[in-house]
Formats: sequence, C-alpha cells, structure tokens
Amino acid sequence: MGAIPVYRWRLAPDGLATRRQLRAAGLRPGGQEVAAQVERPRRRREPLVAYLYRVEQAKPVRPMTPAKWAALAKANTARRVCPECRRDAGYVIPPSLGMCTPCAFPEEQRAA
Repeated sequence: MGAIPVYRWRLAPDGLATRRQLRAAGLRPGGQEVAAQVERPRRRREPLVAYLYRVEQAKPVRPMTPAKWAALAKANTARRVCPECRRDAGYVIPPSLGMCTPCAFPEEQRAA
C-alpha cells in the first residue's frame, strides 16, 4: 500500500468527494479504498483531515426497506422510554442523565 495523495483545503481535483458529498449526491463509497485526503490547516492544532473517494466508483445509496424503517422506529422509541418510570418521555432521553427529567430531578430537589 503506497501513500495516498494529500491536497490542501478546497484544492482537491474534480472526481473526488468526501462521504458527506457523496451522500448529498445519493451515493456511497461502496467498499472502495480511500483515494486521497484533504487537509484543512488550523492554528496551534493538527489539521482537520477528510478522506476523499472516487465519484465514478461510488455506488447508489441502498433504499430503505419496510423492515429497516420498522427497526429504526423501534430504536427511536426505545431511546424515548425512561428506564426508571417506563413512560414515553416525549423526547430522546439524554445519555448524560440516563432517565427522563422528572425522574432525574424530582420535585423535592427542585423546591429546595
């Protein structure tokens, strides 16, 4: 494996795109190797690095099947259920709390 080309920010040649750019075009890398990388310099820190892929080798994004939609809905529902009171909080429970806000901060603590 040889070294990959490194380009400065905004100077990458046409035909190369980041994952995010591919996704915006409805594409995915599709298992191809990284073709190059682009570096964005920063002061007093290491540069930001983005990997580039060949657009002509990219494949279309796989469509969502009904089973995938169902699995995604189930996962999102699980993120909304409080493990303490077992109620749907109406929002995604923050991982920092690990439970809904009323369980994390009961009325006794709020009044004090």
